[in-house]
Amino acid sequence: MKGAFKGAIIVAICLLLLGGGLFAGMMAMMNWDFLRLSDEDYQTIEYELEGAFGNISMDTDTADLFFLPAEGETCRVVCYEKKDDPHKVEVVEDTLQISTEKEDRFRFHWGISFKSPKITVYLPKKEYSTIFIKGSTGDIALPEDFDFESIDISLSTGDVRLGASASARIKIGTSTGKITMENASAGSLDLSVTTGRVSVSSVTCKGEMSVGVSTGDTALSDSTCRSLTSTGSTGNISLKNVVARETIAITRSTGNVRFEKSDAAEITVKTDTGSIKGSLLSEKIFSAHSDTGKVVVPDTNSGGRCTLTSDTGTIRVTVE
Repeated sequence: MKGAFKGAIIVAICLLLLGGGLFAGMMAMMNWDFLRLSDEDYQTIEYELEGAFGNISMDTDTADLFFLPAEGETCRVVCYEKKDDPHKVEVVEDTLQISTEKEDRFRFHWGISFKSPKITVYLPKKEYSTIFIKGSTGDIALPEDFDFESIDISLSTGDVRLGASASARIKIGTSTGKITMENASAGSLDLSVTTGRVSVSSVTCKGEMSVGVSTGDTALSDSTCRSLTSTGSTGNISLKNVVARETIAITRSTGNVRFEKSDAAEITVKTDTGSIKGSLLSEKIFSAHSDTGKVVVPDTNSGGRCTLTSDTGTIRVTVE
């Protein structure tokens, strides 16, 4: 029995080596272009839309979405898509609508594909009313060339890069992915990630800025708002040159909190496992406590309240 077992293992190893050699030889003949292994047919379809619209609504399953300024006054939508999974593009009642064909949405697809569907929208105007995007898998890039009244983006898996501004609310949520926002303004800002990273840079928010991360880091820099609220289970948060006119409230289960030349009229920070360090811009009335860590804060008796709490971690804060 032992001899037969060893023989079977030797045969299996030989077959694996043979298969690996054949695969490597085949890929070498194709210059290691894995896209040529795909057995799904793709097509590129371009739509030119003459009618004017003020709103944008997109509902896709699997596609990367890109927005660019149009050269003329006509909106163009270019879809690089699977032939058996096309998109529908039309203007309905002042709204540009882009969606996956309903009859194909729940059909199971067999096959191997190393390609990714992509939709590029060339917008002729700079200002629009609302944009609503709902997607399952794919990245989204909305640059600073455009302004909206409101922006609402919801993804299951994908990264969002936003440079566009909104006079009212910006809301972005993704289950798995990164949110990057820079050089933009908003009436209010609501960013949430289940697993991923949030990065905000050079953003002006007139109202409340809310950032929620279950697992992942948060980096905020060179930004202002009326109030800032950030919650998270696991992950660090850093604030560099971030100023809130009213309050900053940060809660973390596991993670460090870092300030660098940031401030608010009133600050509250609580982390179960993590340190609280950095520098503020104005004096505060400090109330700081750590169960097992060292606490070093300025002995000042003017300014707003600054409450810092850590179960396990060092608290070390200075005033510039």
